Amino acid sequence: MLNILQKEPRVMRFLCRPEDQGVIARPVPAKSALPDWFRKLPAIDKNHLSTGNNGLTAKRCMPFLDAMAAGWILPIAATVRLEIKDGGRSVEAGWEFDRVMVSNHGAHQVAGNPREPSPPCKFHNYWSIRTPPGWSCLFLPPLNRPGQPFECVAGIVDTDTYAANIHFPFFATAPDGLHVIEKGTPLVQVIPFRRVDAAVTAEIRAETRREAVERETIYRNTIAGQGWYRKVARAVR
Repeated sequence: MLNILQKEPRVMRFLCRPEDQGVIARPVPAKSALPDWFRKLPAIDKNHLSTGNNGLTAKRCMPFLDAMAAGWILPIAATVRLEIKDGGRSVEAGWEFDRVMVSNHGAHQVAGNPREPSPPCKFHNYWSIRTPPGWSCLFLPPLNRPGQPFECVAGIVDTDTYAANIHFPFFATAPDGLHVIEKGTPLVQVIPFRRVDAAVTAEIRAETRREAVERETIYRNTIAGQGWYRKVARAVR
């Protein structure tokens, strides 16, 4: 029997309250929110061209770029101020919005976590996210974009059935002081993925001779440059 849903376009929806439209920061495709340092980076650093070094930078590393460009960036809805005190043990928040932007988590929920003594906090998000049936979303700190005074905790939500707002636990990571997080600052990266019904099993063994030849051929083509990965490996998607 034909599943009509398979013919529907795969649309991911970010929905907000009518009164928030045009007020809170909007989600953007991750590929349009690349950090300034990466945009300014040349594809080839001519100062480092030498024997055995082709001068290529991260801008030519497709796995690095693909990670940064995957999915969407969900920004912080409004400007938040975090005041970190007592060696990170105390975090106080203020914001420029008429609804709660930051709340506290119970420390007992994550007792012994590697971020101690920083207390667990939570950013409030006012976009609900809806995906087609069978699709979930991975929420994680924006990939390859360090430098914020906080780090959100990664998680997966079945956004095809959970239509409520998703809030994001985080830890303050900056030194003591007042840190201003401007409206529109990337909060989390949202990567939708299709769940599979059958479990994926793993085969763990030594490679065959044919597999070894394949591995070595791919490696040599990759280090030879000329955009082999971009032209060949990604072409099978």
